[in-house]
Amino acid sequence: MNNYIEQPITKTLELNYMPYAMSVIISRAIPEIDGFKPSHRKLLYTMYLMGLLKGDRTKSTNVVGQTMKLNPHGDMAIYETLVRLTRGNEALLTPFIDSKGNFGKQFSRDMAFAASRYTEVKLDGICEEIFKNIDKNTVDFIDNYDGKMKEPVLFPTTFPNILVTNNQGIAVSMASSICSFNLKEVCETTIKFIKNQNIDLKKYLKAPDFPSGGELIYNEKEINNIYETGRGSFKLRGKYRFDKKNSLIEIYEIPYTTTIEAIIDKIISLVKNNKIKEINDVRNETDKNGLKIAIDIKKSANPELLMHKLYSMTTLSDSFSCNFNVLVDAIPKTMGIKEILTNWLKFRIQCIKRQTIYDLEKKQAKHHLLCGLAKILLDIDKAINIIRDTEEDSMVIPNLIDGFNIDKEQAEYIAEIKLRNLNKQYLSKRIEEREQLEKDMKNLKEIYESEDLIKNIICTELKEISKKYGKPRKTEIIYHEEVKEIEDHELIEDYTARFFLTKENYFKKVTLISLRSSGEHKLKEEDFIIQEIEANNKSEIIFFSDKCNVYKMKAYDIPEVKVSNIGHYLPNLLGMEENENILYFVITTDFEGHMLFTFENGKIAKIPLDAYKTKVNRKKLVNAYNDKHKLVNIKFILNDTDIFLIRDKEKAILLNSSQIEEKSTKSSIGVTILNVKKSNKITHCLEKDDFICDDIEYYRAKDLPSNGHFILDKDKNKNQFLK
Repeated sequence: MNNYIEQPITKTLELNYMPYAMSVIISRAIPEIDGFKPSHRKLLYTMYLMGLLKGDRTKSTNVVGQTMKLNPHGDMAIYETLVRLTRGNEALLTPFIDSKGNFGKQFSRDMAFAASRYTEVKLDGICEEIFKNIDKNTVDFIDNYDGKMKEPVLFPTTFPNILVTNNQGIAVSMASSICSFNLKEVCETTIKFIKNQNIDLKKYLKAPDFPSGGELIYNEKEINNIYETGRGSFKLRGKYRFDKKNSLIEIYEIPYTTTIEAIIDKIISLVKNNKIKEINDVRNETDKNGLKIAIDIKKSANPELLMHKLYSMTTLSDSFSCNFNVLVDAIPKTMGIKEILTNWLKFRIQCIKRQTIYDLEKKQAKHHLLCGLAKILLDIDKAINIIRDTEEDSMVIPNLIDGFNIDKEQAEYIAEIKLRNLNKQYLSKRIEEREQLEKDMKNLKEIYESEDLIKNIICTELKEISKKYGKPRKTEIIYHEEVKEIEDHELIEDYTARFFLTKENYFKKVTLISLRSSGEHKLKEEDFIIQEIEANNKSEIIFFSDKCNVYKMKAYDIPEVKVSNIGHYLPNLLGMEENENILYFVITTDFEGHMLFTFENGKIAKIPLDAYKTKVNRKKLVNAYNDKHKLVNIKFILNDTDIFLIRDKEKAILLNSSQIEEKSTKSSIGVTILNVKKSNKITHCLEKDDFICDDIEYYRAKDLPSNGHFILDKDKNKNQFLK
């Protein structure tokens, strides 16, 4: 028998799921105000304890092993964290680890990092600012997971690293995505912000900056939104140069959010699917000199237009979504840049205050000892006599305390002074030291009590950091107004093709080059071509079905086929109804011309083609023509032309389409052309030249509607379909 205890689902979530969720949010995925996640902090602090801030590099595997004392994870998880922080991986604008060996590349999916036993690391110079005065009680320390070591809760970073180091993390029910900014710009902006919190941040903090470079499409509205709310997105795109002599495009910088392999794979896919035809070859030529994607293009290709295609069709142009979610006092909060700077400044002021108290207490302790020394200077001989006349060693300190009215710490200090130091020079220096300590203590008290003085210290540190570690921007800013907008139709390859419709609803798009080099059409058994049109690839195709529907499609959306291919099955391509057939198709670019619908009852509806033009890109239109009478013929005319109608193989009429009144409604019943009795019907609608006779004008109708002319026997004999 199974023993179990019933528990409400809400209780289960509260007891089991909530602790996990909070652990992920607070202790794993979301960065804190110092700009680090716990995994980063444990790793870097381990390296600090290993003396790697000043010493030589050590094997990465050594660092990984030591980090496990603070971070009980698998070695690969720790090593992957280390890799991202290195200079070699190029994932950060300001890397924290100086590396030697193969650490892979952030911009490559396939360039894997070497095993930890082959690589070497030490802390980079910028870490001096990360750990500055960490031993002076600037931040809180807590026990590690087994209580055998202490680790810092935060690092006392002397600059707003939260804005300099890009961070992405997915927690439970929330995420964080912080883009990186240029260190020099961040330091300058912070200084200006400290002096005046109402400044326009964009004036100094121009835009995000990424180690991969590229171009940032600057939209002021988007940047404002990100700066104010901490949410929003902006566009990045790669950089290229064109070698005209070799017809070669070289892409040398890409968006931070993508990889060279993702771009190349997409380009290859586009070429294979005939979406892009200007490319002959694409190669990854990345080497020690840096990233490079080489694209060989056709001599006739327009490189600028091709790049716009690649920007629109690949991740060579990509978006970075911002969500400045930061832990402040263990509470996740989405903040704009001013709020982030405010919280960092509050944190940094507290660090300096704690450091000031630490220094002050140290100096007070030393000053206290020197005050005791000053008392014995009044009578050194007395002090010597007390020590000399004391019989037991344990009584030296009590006797000095009684003899000079000093405390135990002072007595201990005096007793430890070597005999050789009881000279005038040594003693005068101690007096000077006491005076200097008094000045220092006064300054430290002033600093602790004055937030303005603390802010001046912060500004001085920021200026020094900017000067020592600041570098020019890597990501170029391009204002969106300057970006040349390319219309969609401009990106479409412009060429002529021939389009074929078969009786069994198969449709082919064949290039003229392919047509010239091929043999006969491959068709299904008993299928045959009922219509063919030569047109431009940028045209729009209008399909008319036997269920009074119109289907519209762009010519360029239909994949090319060879003559040896049976073509595309239109019911699948267009999403047609069951048992529906396409009767006719028209290809147009401007919707000029008219449609003529001829019905059995002798009527013809003349509808302007622009009646099928829609403002939105609708793929299907119903009631495309009238369905009250059986349709005999559909015909498109660009200009007025002669039409030959035949009734029951007995009568015929020749007319010009200009004689037919235009109807604006698609489903119009049309106008009567040839009078038809109930027992009769229109059987044929031909072009003038399709009817063979000696005198075609004999059948010309002067007025409409007309009763028509009897077809002459000699004309019947000349036209097989009338026999």
